Amino acid sequence: MSRFQVKKVAVLGAGVMGAQIAAHLVNVRVPVVLFDLAAKEGPKNGIVTRAIDNLKKLKPAPLGDVADAVLIEQANYDDNLDRLGECDLVIEAIAERMDWKLDLYKKIAPHVAKHAILASNTSGLSITKLSEALPEALKPRFCGIHFFNPPRYMFLVELINTPTTQPQVLDDLEAFVTSTLGKGVVRAHDTPNFIANRVGIAGMLATLKEVEKFGLTPDVVDDLTGKKLGRASSGTFRTADVVGLDTMAHVVKTLQDNLNAETDPFYANFATPPVLARLLELGNLGQKTKAGFFKKAGRDILRFDLKSGEYVPAGAKADEVYGRMLKKPAGERLKLLRESEGPQGQFLWAILRDGFHYAAVHLGDIAESARDIDFAMRWGFGMKQGPFELWQEAGWAQVAKWVQEDIDAGKALSSAPLPRWVFEGPVAEAGGVHTPEGSWSASQNRFVPQRRLPVHERQLFPEGVLGANAADANTAGTTISDEGDVRVWTLDGEVLIASIHSKMHAISPDVAEALGAAVDLAEAEYKGLVIWSPDEVFSVGADLQAMLPAFVVAGIGAVEGAEEELQNVMLKIRYANVPVISAVRGMALGGGCELAIHSAKRVAAMESYIGLVEVGVGLIPGAGGLTYIARRAAENASASTGTDLLPFLTEGFTAAAMAKVGTGALDSKKLGYLLEGDVIVPNKDELLYVALQQAKAMADAGYRPPLRRAFRVAGRSGAATIKGQLVNMRDGGFISAHDFHIASLIANVVTGGDVDAGSLVTEEYLMTLERKAFCSLIVHPKTQERIMGMLSTGKPVRN
Repeated sequence: MSRFQVKKVAVLGAGVMGAQIAAHLVNVRVPVVLFDLAAKEGPKNGIVTRAIDNLKKLKPAPLGDVADAVLIEQANYDDNLDRLGECDLVIEAIAERMDWKLDLYKKIAPHVAKHAILASNTSGLSITKLSEALPEALKPRFCGIHFFNPPRYMFLVELINTPTTQPQVLDDLEAFVTSTLGKGVVRAHDTPNFIANRVGIAGMLATLKEVEKFGLTPDVVDDLTGKKLGRASSGTFRTADVVGLDTMAHVVKTLQDNLNAETDPFYANFATPPVLARLLELGNLGQKTKAGFFKKAGRDILRFDLKSGEYVPAGAKADEVYGRMLKKPAGERLKLLRESEGPQGQFLWAILRDGFHYAAVHLGDIAESARDIDFAMRWGFGMKQGPFELWQEAGWAQVAKWVQEDIDAGKALSSAPLPRWVFEGPVAEAGGVHTPEGSWSASQNRFVPQRRLPVHERQLFPEGVLGANAADANTAGTTISDEGDVRVWTLDGEVLIASIHSKMHAISPDVAEALGAAVDLAEAEYKGLVIWSPDEVFSVGADLQAMLPAFVVAGIGAVEGAEEELQNVMLKIRYANVPVISAVRGMALGGGCELAIHSAKRVAAMESYIGLVEVGVGLIPGAGGLTYIARRAAENASASTGTDLLPFLTEGFTAAAMAKVGTGALDSKKLGYLLEGDVIVPNKDELLYVALQQAKAMADAGYRPPLRRAFRVAGRSGAATIKGQLVNMRDGGFISAHDFHIASLIANVVTGGDVDAGSLVTEEYLMTLERKAFCSLIVHPKTQERIMGMLSTGKPVRN
């Protein structure tokens, strides 16, 4: 079977989005050449050079490793158009001007390879109109590709076809975007702003209308429309500031310019809100100008007040009663909000009703099915549920009745009635738009199944929508045991899977015991063991709350015993006779990091944040983390020509002493927590598949664990050198006396304690040093302050 190979990509336009798309291509190891206009002064690639330099300063970081910026090749339209012929995919990402894009297409068309796909990263311009400037031979290979900002982190990518786009082109591009770029693809119809921005910006404009109607302030609105409502924690106004008010205004203008009252019955609500117009006039564009709806003044947060035209103190919170309402089951929640007499409750019902109304009226025009709208709002706007999912969960018929009653009473933003399919036919009979057979397509008047391409076979538990009865990883397969907060199960009878399901996947003594038992079972009956959980966290480390009662009842001996058992489990994992694979996603902190580094291999999602963070609670890594640092330093030193261990030890010591956490998988590799042989998986939903394949491949290749061997340490002289630097930091006021004490204990362990430089030690010896240092700290009053502070507030205490 032939497949579309992307060996190199060209990105046209080195603006904010173009440069960040190029950065993400480098993150996933796709060669990329970034084009822009030739500079009028200085080097011809000056515009691209400056854009790449700016990537190193952006937050959140678009590059997984800033050193990789040099991998982005630079080009300009005057001298380098011939290089387009090297590229299998060309992504145009210049400014949102139809005339500029059409001019560029005429210039590049003769140079695009005959097999290459050309795609426009427009946020809302007509893809069909853009295609009209292309030669007939290129039109079948042209489509829209809409990344969301920032492209490294936002999961959603919309693909948009024209009437002349070949279906295979879209399938090929979806496969590349899904597996190589790690994105969730939604296919949108070629309508203004496509799906997510059409529904999302209409919802934002509706929110601003309702804010004005109910007289609420931005701080209260953000408190209501953030996590409490199951949406992005930044709420409404803070989100707008982060996106950029100029960007928001541009998307609004696309709606204004390309729609009218006949094509969109909500059109009257698309006028630029007065508060947005005023902020644009002032040049206050949000986070990029340090002032928008909100502004930071020293430590204070201010909000813009339209009446006075001034910034006034912010920080007001919503009434607590609405927070309690929003925790109720969906049906009860919506009923309480609709019947609420207070403006905050009425506002919440109004924006939810407006969202249901808009999505239902436009489903047939903008999307193939209700599933696409729900996925677009979840992946592009950070909602836990899309509008149709919430509606269906709350009771389809009842919510539909409430919405139509408000429309009839003139309370809604449009007099357009809900479509007939809402009340009659298959949707009404099924009790919603999502069923196990598929999701409702208003344009096809039937339920359509989710599209399945060969690439989707790599997603064993893909995201589904409420009502679709998608496979649940928490109950799938054959459960072997479910004890100690660890479910041990198998999908295929060949590889065992251990899924930790304690809170934040903390490692208690029971979890450690269950993992050890899973290793024993895997050695006896399976090819390997994969440690994987289906949610955002791998493990946040040792369960301090589980440890403290034992300490109180039985003293430090109980803690030392628990630590020794945990260390033994780590060694059991390292020396297991079958490969143990840690499939890491999200946070792998403290003991979670130690669990990963003792595995035979790590398969990590691109957004994996790995680190030894114990110093934050006044402890040191106690489950083999420091032993790993010392052993890796010795291994790296032995592979080099030098004999001095310290240069190889410094980075690991610093990472542990400063509780450094990788800002992604690539940064975690720089810190030494992922190795060259480990696998980084761009798409989180492919993680388990890849881990299982790795376990089978290693077993089939005759896997044997590493042989136990002693290794060299830096000894007391190495510790003295490190401590000398710590003294300077303490005396300079950079670290506290307790920080100095903890870091000194870390130095003692990683250098092997009171031994000569070059002495040979074993892992068990260093783990004993770890354990003794850990236990000496847990009885220290300063450490106990840090532990209690973290347990009570979730924030580190500096003392």
